[in-house]
Amino acid sequence: MNALTPDHRNHLIHLLEEASASDNTRAVVLTATGRGFCAGADLRGGPPPTARAAGDIARVVRTGAQRLVTAVLDCEKPVIAAVNGTAAGLGAHLAYACDLILAAESARFIEVFVRRGLVPDGGGAYLLPRLIGVHRAKELLFFGDALTAAEAHRLGLVNKVVPDDELEQTARTWAERLATGPTRSLALTKQLVNASLESDRATAFTAEAAAQEINMTTADATEGVTAFVERRGPRFGGR
Repeated sequence: MNALTPDHRNHLIHLLEEASASDNTRAVVLTATGRGFCAGADLRGGPPPTARAAGDIARVVRTGAQRLVTAVLDCEKPVIAAVNGTAAGLGAHLAYACDLILAAESARFIEVFVRRGLVPDGGGAYLLPRLIGVHRAKELLFFGDALTAAEAHRLGLVNKVVPDDELEQTARTWAERLATGPTRSLALTKQLVNASLESDRATAFTAEAAAQEINMTTADATEGVTAFVERRGPRFGGR
């Protein structure tokens, strides 16, 4: 079920950081093989409670689940989650952190923490209220009921639900569309939208103006305006 070990998690973080830095990467798809998208963190490899010192757990959360979700949120390229099966706990939060979420009809989303007597981590209590509102978020976090893909779509947690055998191709189609877009302006747009959730209007408007200033120095912005004037489709190079 693709439970995340520390090595697996660190590898994903490394790939996301590489994607941000690479001019050759224009979009990212996060998906999985097998029955599940991600069953959350692998809890089997941790030390017994008697071996823990005060502060150990907080450090593990900061450098583990929180760092992974942050890597998705801060990735400078658009990230698509293609959820092929169960996304539970940190696995659900990993999907929610993505910019666009596609779900197979067989996908399930579960806030499994309450079933284990645990507090949600990986940004769950941060992401969910911003996506679906406080009361809906508390309902999911308090009860831990499984959401079907259709229910997740109705709540606004996913962008689109597709038949299982169409998930890979749909994700590829979306990624190819994004990969031919103005990569730098998409990155700035992502930053603006994410920051707006924490900003007052004046701060958001200032950030918007600054992003416009930066973006107008890019080759893609020049190409977009030129193509409009010349009445042709733009050819964005991602720079």
